[in-house]
Amino acid sequence: MRENPEPPKINKGSLQELIGGLSDGIILVEQAGRIVWANAAAIAMHRASSIEELGGDAAGYRRTFTLRYRNNHPLEEGQYPMERLLAGETIDDVTVEVSPAADLDLVWVHTVRTMFITDAGDKPDALALIIKDETPRFEAEERFERSFNANPAPGLICRLDDQRFMRVNEGFLEMTGFSKEDVIGRTVEAIGLFSNCETGDDALSKLNEGRVIRHREALVPLPDGGDRLVIVAGEPISVVEEPCMLFTFADLDARRKAQNALRQSEERFSKSFRLSPAPAAISRLDDFVFTEANDAFLQISGYGLTEVVGRTAGELRLWEDIASRRGVEQKLRDNIFVRDEPMRLKQRDGDTADCLVSAERVEINDEQCIIWAFQDVTERRRSEAQLVEAIESVMADTSWFSRSIVERLATLKQGSTTRSTAGLLELSEREREILGLICNGQSDAEMGQTLHLSKNTIRNHIASLYGKIGVNRRAAAVIWARERGFTGGTDGRSSTRGGKKARGK
Repeated sequence: MRENPEPPKINKGSLQELIGGLSDGIILVEQAGRIVWANAAAIAMHRASSIEELGGDAAGYRRTFTLRYRNNHPLEEGQYPMERLLAGETIDDVTVEVSPAADLDLVWVHTVRTMFITDAGDKPDALALIIKDETPRFEAEERFERSFNANPAPGLICRLDDQRFMRVNEGFLEMTGFSKEDVIGRTVEAIGLFSNCETGDDALSKLNEGRVIRHREALVPLPDGGDRLVIVAGEPISVVEEPCMLFTFADLDARRKAQNALRQSEERFSKSFRLSPAPAAISRLDDFVFTEANDAFLQISGYGLTEVVGRTAGELRLWEDIASRRGVEQKLRDNIFVRDEPMRLKQRDGDTADCLVSAERVEINDEQCIIWAFQDVTERRRSEAQLVEAIESVMADTSWFSRSIVERLATLKQGSTTRSTAGLLELSEREREILGLICNGQSDAEMGQTLHLSKNTIRNHIASLYGKIGVNRRAAAVIWARERGFTGGTDGRSSTRGGKKARGK
């Protein structure tokens, strides 16, 4: 077998038929400049229907079509690829924008190169323009360019051969505060894209290999010396047939600031909760299990923190009145605030403490919880009780008290009893009789003998009387009566000051 077989002999007609079927456009030009032949692809690339519509010769082609470089600079006379071909110049892949002279808004993109076809004597037999329609590719790149620039998501594009940035969009500039000149032409390393990234070495290795860079957190240095927390990812792409890497970013800095603010807020709450002199605790809403308790609560209850956390008030038997505890818990389930609810706390050593309990629902770490606040009023209640007992003791016989002394005792009682707006006329005859006997210092049994009533009936009348005038002790009832000039008669009938009978027989 011969190593260099001779090429088959093909006549000119067969050669034209073969070339005519190529996807690249072919235009053959004579030395004189006349267009002698063009395949169907070349005619279609010029949006023409016949070879005549190409202009006939080089001058006619220039009149028919306007050519511009990609920078929008027009080609002057003599610069058209066909004219340069006729001048004997070899052209290798020149990209131009082509428009009909009559409609410059219609644009397509051609990449053109030239070829000289010689005869057997090496004399030029034909001059050829080989055209490739790049319009779809450039339109796609333009769409990508517009999309890239308009995308609010920050983006960068760098070449893979030198890792220098060639594109940057407004999203990245707004996120970082860089200007376009600060970025374009600088390298990935100079910008410090992965300098503050735990997996930065792996990202740079993948960049060198032109591989996909999966999402990872990084701190992008800012021109003012700070940094910005982002998630960055890289995707290999081709831009104008050049291997590149597209970097996209998700800005996490707002989240970081929110997390820092939340952490600081939680720290402030934790410190104020822990150091508050008022007893406080936190429990879950669903089961009322305590999750936190401050030192003041541990001190008043007598329990240690490990004894409280993980247990409920019911398990600790914290409240003396179980029904009151359940009522408060039901209010909280119904999202009703609890304010100054009087409850008695049972301490670890067996003693009790009178408390005013307030509680409210809050959300902590995405969980519905209850914040409990307690006010220890044990000493205040004890002082009130001692005061009332003292008044009762000295007022067992009030017949010798002057008006001024009674008024002073009434003033002392204002902080420990509730005044009523009820008047004497609102009391029934029996209630006035009971009030008169109380003012005379009679006991329940003595009042029963005087009025010929059973002890239970006397107690019921006393309870009704106390309810109307807003007191709960005899001394308070006497003070209430004396304030209104009411005193009890010696015969058990009530009377007003001045000796007049309130009601006669």
